[in-house]
Amino acid sequence: MMWYDGGWGWGGWIVMTVFTVLLWAVLIVGLVALVRLLTGTRHHQQPGPPPPGEGGRQGRGAENLLAERFARGEIDEDEYKRRLALLREHR
Repeated sequence: MMWYDGGWGWGGWIVMTVFTVLLWAVLIVGLVALVRLLTGTRHHQQPGPPPPGEGGRQGRGAENLLAERFARGEIDEDEYKRRLALLREHR
């Protein structure tokens, strides 16, 4: 009784499959984003100065950083001693 003339054939199934997968992907990503927004899970730093010993590395932190660079071989012994003397001189 019904005649389906002019159908899409296999192309219709492929297009429908791709759009279904895309729809589910968008829904899942949206749900994850909504859950992260509502639970407050964020991966950015709060504004303000860095805690002592991090980021700014002042005083002993600068000497430790210099020692780490020397230990990794980034600077030689002469440069290490010269910079260490400068750090201690300007305390």
